[in-house]
Amino acid sequence: MARVTTRYVCTSCGYQSAKPLGRCPNCQAWNSFEEELPAPLPGKARTGGGGGYGGVVGGRLTPLSTVGRREEPRLPSGIPELDRVLGGGLVAGGVTLIGGEPGIGKSTLLLQVADRLAQSGQTVLYVAGEESLEQIRLRADRLGVTAEVQLTRDTRAEHIAALMAEHKPALCIVDSIQTVTVEGDGTPGGVAQVREGTALLTRAAKETGTATVLVGHVTKEGTVAGPKVMEHIVDTTVFLETVGAFRLLRSVKNRFGQAGELGVFEMRGEGLVAVENPSAAFLAERPVGVPGSVVAATIDGQRPMLLEVQALASKTPYPNARRVVVGLDPRRVDVVLAVLERRLELTLGGLDVYVNLAGGLKVPDPGLDLAVALAVYSAVVGRALPGDVAVFGEVGLAGEVRSTQGALRRAEEAARAGYRHLVVPPGLDGREGVRSVEEAVGLVWRSGAGA
Repeated sequence: MARVTTRYVCTSCGYQSAKPLGRCPNCQAWNSFEEELPAPLPGKARTGGGGGYGGVVGGRLTPLSTVGRREEPRLPSGIPELDRVLGGGLVAGGVTLIGGEPGIGKSTLLLQVADRLAQSGQTVLYVAGEESLEQIRLRADRLGVTAEVQLTRDTRAEHIAALMAEHKPALCIVDSIQTVTVEGDGTPGGVAQVREGTALLTRAAKETGTATVLVGHVTKEGTVAGPKVMEHIVDTTVFLETVGAFRLLRSVKNRFGQAGELGVFEMRGEGLVAVENPSAAFLAERPVGVPGSVVAATIDGQRPMLLEVQALASKTPYPNARRVVVGLDPRRVDVVLAVLERRLELTLGGLDVYVNLAGGLKVPDPGLDLAVALAVYSAVVGRALPGDVAVFGEVGLAGEVRSTQGALRRAEEAARAGYRHLVVPPGLDGREGVRSVEEAVGLVWRSGAGA
């Protein structure tokens, strides 16, 4: 007879242990372990019996060629920027998990989506687990929501599934999944409750064809709180984060579209408003004719954008010069600085070098290497780049400029923004390009083009 093993699970982070612990070694929470018994095996599997493997007979196999093709119907949310992140809109029967810091605008965005869909004649169910109905009404008045959105404070997962089966809403919003309870599965908000609640609501969404959005709490590290299996159960996972004055909506998982899509929003009095031209927004305050400023074409996720790379070099008062990097990969910046010293004989030993990606974004893109090189060179020699130059390209240890991912989309974004001269790797759309950092420097400042 197989031995039944008892395990203990941390209700805060899902860490498992063979024995109860006073303090979780993963999240440092005190007295957070609960006993969890594994589900008993089916009778045949326990007793053995004839035929099959251990008395268990396998199911029917289906050849892939006989499986029909079905395109999942899309439900436009009414916010094109959100639809683009989701891969074209909400999917009937699909479950989306949205995470973000408290107060970042998750509930605001979803109430705007509910208003758009309700105005188009769709039924929307809003499960309010953390706010009273009066609080939601106050937010709706502030956002100008006039459509009839169906509200409920009932957070029992079985009752929510029953409402979905009875009313067949086009969209169900659960704010938040940590407030949903399932009968007989631990304390509310615990690992078992969140896991079983997510599984039950996902099953109900598939059966009723209701597009479902779950709001999830996040930990201090910025990840969704609760068991990791919750992210495996849902179809789409998106995160809302703050970058400067903007809100970025980023998809990290999408079974119905391209993961890594990025949407840019701005929080205003009327709610979250999509930023139609992120490149112009991030370059709005860029100084013109100042040494150390370079416009770089980058790709964040799947979206091409133009950002400003800034560099400043000053004489150091310390025995060891400082290297301060914000928004970029510090190791890649160190490589670029070494290439400038070795290949261009640019003296940096007695200088403090500061490199910044303006706007607050953090982009670990190798295609920003060439922009960093030109920005640092410009800051050291005191010559500004021309105002109509955009740059991208990866820099190797030999000083060569290499091609980057999405080069054509970067170039198209730069051309659309009005940058007529591109300093790019060779072989892009028939352009000659630059093969080394030396060629890039010569191309930018030849014939006194620099200011």
